[in-house]
Amino acid sequence: MSLNSPTGFFSTKITDALNWARKFSIFQYPFVTACCGMEYMSTAASHYDVDRFGAGFPRFSPRQSDVLFVVGTINHKMAPVLKSVYDQMCEPKWVVAFGVCTCTGGFYDNYSTVQGIDTIIPVDIYIPGCPPRPENVLDGLMKLQDKIQKGEQSRTLYDPNAKTGRPAELQKYTITQHIKNIES
Repeated sequence: MSLNSPTGFFSTKITDALNWARKFSIFQYPFVTACCGMEYMSTAASHYDVDRFGAGFPRFSPRQSDVLFVVGTINHKMAPVLKSVYDQMCEPKWVVAFGVCTCTGGFYDNYSTVQGIDTIIPVDIYIPGCPPRPENVLDGLMKLQDKIQKGEQSRTLYDPNAKTGRPAELQKYTITQHIKNIES
């Protein structure tokens, strides 16, 4: 079969094989700013073994990574740095929001804190929690692998006025709601 086949069979199969390989070779760039960094480190330790997902070796250059893990609170002074790091990453790239402060601003509802990093960069996977349990992080990592396998990337930014672009369960997710979820 030729490469110029009208059915696209050959190129589709190559894309599927590339996505399968990307799924098991996640080169992450940890952008850690606050307390969720401790839980991020415990998840990366040998007990939870993120290496079985192909995500065990972080890169400390955005140009060598394909997944940006944003861990912790982002303030407005740090937002341009985060955007710059995201822009330096090569395509295809994915973003994981780790912790409720990263996802929605958490209990920092004030002038200095970004109310969710999806107002700055598009987010592919949200892992809420204060801090999220390692099991939740592993679940988020498996969901990210599914997105990578399918070749999906988020390119939608959150619009706070229209309330679009963010999953419905995170629209008003706060620390109070997280505590209520734990108690029930």
